[in-house]
Amino acid sequence: MPLRTGLLGYGIAGRVFHAPLIAATPGLELSAVVTADPDRRAHAEATYPDATLPRTVEELFELELDLIVVATPNRTHVPLALAAIEAGLPVVVDKPFATTSADARRVLQAARYRRVPVTVFQNRRWDSDFRTLRALLDEGALGTVARFESRFERWVPDVWDNWREFGAPEEAGGLLYDLGAHLVDQALELFGPVSTVYAELDLRRPGVQVDDDVFVALTHVSGVRSHLWASAAAPDHGPRFRVLGSTGAYVSHGLDRQEDALAAGKPFSDLSTSARVGLLDGAEEVLGLPGAYSEFYRLLAEALTDGGPLPVEPESAVRALEVIEAAFTSARTGQVVSL
Repeated sequence: MPLRTGLLGYGIAGRVFHAPLIAATPGLELSAVVTADPDRRAHAEATYPDATLPRTVEELFELELDLIVVATPNRTHVPLALAAIEAGLPVVVDKPFATTSADARRVLQAARYRRVPVTVFQNRRWDSDFRTLRALLDEGALGTVARFESRFERWVPDVWDNWREFGAPEEAGGLLYDLGAHLVDQALELFGPVSTVYAELDLRRPGVQVDDDVFVALTHVSGVRSHLWASAAAPDHGPRFRVLGSTGAYVSHGLDRQEDALAAGKPFSDLSTSARVGLLDGAEEVLGLPGAYSEFYRLLAEALTDGGPLPVEPESAVRALEVIEAAFTSARTGQVVSL
């Protein structure tokens, strides 16, 4: 019997990522979707006619469910995750896990006490270029890496009327929390813990209330230096990845296509063709491994039914939040922060 899954939130995260991935994963069933927006509710009803559409969180928790997915605004991640844990239900929390590392630890403490599995949706661990880079590193194709450059650069000159652009601290808006959560997670996954953090956060676009142009420099305990950029004010984009090693380099351009395919409502099978081409040593083309966002929920279903490992260990999200907090401190003080 498939795991009955309740989805909280049907904005970009819920509608584009979670709902189609859940619905297409063997062993999972999209049983309920909660959204207060009438247009989103109509879309969910038309797209997933077998799903129940409770109007409130309280109504959702009255249903017979096996899994909760939190895809709501950042400020609600912690209270909703805690509510799921209190109900004894495994929970997926979209990134960022919480607005502070202390709150994230509080969620993990509650989960350990109730013996409830908790994981964090870090889908970009299954981007085509990231999977390709990880494979190249595993086979030693670049030798000893000295510097890792990673970018999420976009050109969005007009500020959106969206909570991600709101300045209230409890919203946890801005690019460092949004795209930075992916950049930091990927750097830690590839090169391990960090000893120092330096950051520059700017507000570039007219009327913007939160950081929309970000640079973070990490020094890893291993000696690798990670240079990370995120921007909504970049009319020209640098390489997605530029990785310099002792025997070679890897460079890739452009973003993984899976998000665009999901947003366009393309058949789920199309996602597997989303491979990026990179350059090895500046000349040899490398056809990337296909993107595989579906792996997150496949691994989660396996973990919940057969006892396999969670797709993302939540402790890794706590470590990423510690780096993000250090980046905010560095940007505010102009100092390098030690961890």
